Amino acid sequence: MKITVLIPLLLALTLVASPSFAKKNDHDGQLPPGLAKNVKRGKPLPPGWQKKIAPGKILDREVYGHGTIIAPLDPLGIVTIKIDNKVLRVHQKSMEILDILTP
Repeated sequence: MKITVLIPLLLALTLVASPSFAKKNDHDGQLPPGLAKNVKRGKPLPPGWQKKIAPGKILDREVYGHGTIIAPLDPLGIVTIKIDNKVLRVHQKSMEILDILTP
């Protein structure tokens, strides 16, 4: 009789504890540590990261911080920034890239 109670209890504990043992990714939405260090030093982003800059994609906050604001926030929440010789229109709250104004 004790085994019938013990098995469901152990099964329930396993299901509850499993997510807490899962590996957490500390770099979600951030640049890898080496790239972040280069950005802080004023170096440009590598070409591979420029491929991730496309309309409809979400801009990393680190990359946004690396840019220079050209046109301030408008009433729709859109800001124009320059990042590594590219001019982007970005929705500031969602960080969605709306347009790329330079090739």
